[in-house]
Amino acid sequence: MDALRSLGRVIVAFWILSHLSLLAYSSSPQDLQILNTERRIDLSSHIVKVFLTLKVENTGASPVSEVLLAFPPTQVDHIASLKAALTVGKKKKKSYVPLEVNPTDLPDAPNQTKYFSISLLNPLNAGETATLEVLYILTHSLEPFPAEINQAESQLVYYRDSAIILSPYYIKQQTTFIRTPSTKVESFTRVESTNRAGTEIKYGPYKDRPAYSYSPITEHYRLSHAGARHKGVFSRVEYQSRPSSGGISSFKHLLARLPPRVHSVIYRDEIGNISSSHLRMDYLKSDLEIEPRYPLFGGWKATFVIGYGLPLEDFLFESPDGRRYLNFTFGCPLAETVVDKLIIKVVLPEGSKDPSAVVPFSVKQHLETKYSYLDVAGRTVVVLEKENVVPEHNSPFQVYYSFNPIFMLAEPLIFFDMQDIILIPQDDYVELRSQDACV
Repeated sequence: MDALRSLGRVIVAFWILSHLSLLAYSSSPQDLQILNTERRIDLSSHIVKVFLTLKVENTGASPVSEVLLAFPPTQVDHIASLKAALTVGKKKKKSYVPLEVNPTDLPDAPNQTKYFSISLLNPLNAGETATLEVLYILTHSLEPFPAEINQAESQLVYYRDSAIILSPYYIKQQTTFIRTPSTKVESFTRVESTNRAGTEIKYGPYKDRPAYSYSPITEHYRLSHAGARHKGVFSRVEYQSRPSSGGISSFKHLLARLPPRVHSVIYRDEIGNISSSHLRMDYLKSDLEIEPRYPLFGGWKATFVIGYGLPLEDFLFESPDGRRYLNFTFGCPLAETVVDKLIIKVVLPEGSKDPSAVVPFSVKQHLETKYSYLDVAGRTVVVLEKENVVPEHNSPFQVYYSFNPIFMLAEPLIFFDMQDIILIPQDDYVELRSQDACV
């Protein structure tokens, strides 16, 4: 992923020079106040990660069971993942307890503000405090600037956010840190209490900010590839003779992280096999480094296939109730990749019944039927779909199903009188091999 790691100048420009206070909002959220909050925005890659620490206090008379997070409507659609946890203990004894987070609505939300609700394990009584840790991931939040560049130009990207944290609560003290890709910052928004050191820009601390305060900032920085369309004619001579500048905004290779013990790895496209790949394996993982058939500039696309085999015993198990289940990793194997739409299909052996998928986050699910060689009733296919997938979604998922071993005999019985076919019974399927083919 050299193209993703080749980071350059940063430009940050400011739209509004003083913080704004949006519409005043008075309702039940005012039963809470934020004593201190720290936000860290990581712009080191095209996937923006935001870490938020909140120390909240119940200033009302009644217990509070939820904490609201507020987002501007232009940002909420780019949230790919949002997690929250309750901090328990201090220093070396500190631990984190995951909390449930769900989108929610408030009546008469100012300026179409969108909300997520963090459900507390135990209600926060009057005068009590709690510290929450929040992580949310933003995709497609970097705007190419300009929208088109030629082969030798560097890529610049906008990032827009607020120096003041948008919140439905009164905030006594807050600070925002922005980590930039490199020290070569061309410009950045300067407001009250703005400092910069190395790759970090600091906004704050700001004290005693009312609910729904907002202070826009805009950043431009160069990622080696963030989508600016390539203009002009591509010159392979220039690309090969001047590799440091002739294709500075192109992808030169990608890294696919595969499970351990892979075998029979293939990498091909519509033309055929692509030989420019390298596989490194150890007992924890398999790294497949691939080079596209041609360099990828902004706006260019490539279609390819990665295939591999795995030992069945590493991923297929039997549950205590007698059902079988597949345990595999959700997500895209390509490192630091945003997937607009990911489709995973799990093809079960013929005769499987009652399939169900267990995924640690919300996905669309449906069933299909696939017919393969010698199938009679067809094979059930569990289809999982999710949009806006980031590396944080790379989590184990399970597909459970019931299977009667008697179905292992169905296909051999069909061909009992054929010659030159070897039947090799497997755990969940029958592999048929003839003298000149392998199905």
